[in-house]
Amino acid sequence: MTDSRLTPRPLSRLGALVVGPGWRRIALLRRAAAGALAALALLLALAPGSDDTGVPVLVAAADVAAGATLRPTDLVVRPWPAELVPGGALPDPAAAQGRVLVGAARAGEPITDTRLAGPSAALGAPAGAAAVPVRLADSGAAELLLPGSTVDVVTVGGEGDEPLVLAAGASVLAVLPPDSPSSGRLVLVALPSGEAARVAAASLTEQVAITLR
Repeated sequence: MTDSRLTPRPLSRLGALVVGPGWRRIALLRRAAAGALAALALLLALAPGSDDTGVPVLVAAADVAAGATLRPTDLVVRPWPAELVPGGALPDPAAAQGRVLVGAARAGEPITDTRLAGPSAALGAPAGAAAVPVRLADSGAAELLLPGSTVDVVTVGGEGDEPLVLAAGASVLAVLPPDSPSSGRLVLVALPSGEAARVAAASLTEQVAITLR
């Protein structure tokens, strides 16, 4: 006669499932599935949705110098939140290609209509010349200028009391309206490439003026 105390009692099906290897496999699978779902949710949250409501805005694809004639490689369209789109923003590169940038732009900066002048050729710039914006502190001097006027671009010399001529015989292409009451007027002048670079560089750190001929 077999002693019932020495004979192991068979586990129930539920008990075997809980303590057996099958249960551990199920738990591991559930954990793996939960991790995969969490990763998928994160990817969907970070990925741009198909219903993106951003407004297309034309921005500078790279740093662009003042007076540059904009090329297709200088421009790119990016979606912007509607509430952050600046006034006069352009949605299409065709509206800016071939036109002159009157102020330097950083990569990613929106290109607005007030930052652009007409193409250099349309403004009357001779072949091989660059259009350079010169900001005048004296708004009264800008009132004396007309497209076609000939001017010299000057700044203060190293001694502080002698004027330094940066460019002689520059042709005025356009006199732009003031950006604000506190800012000087911008004047676009046509210069050979070497002189244009010198004037543009001086305008960043020095006060530049013009004299009429």
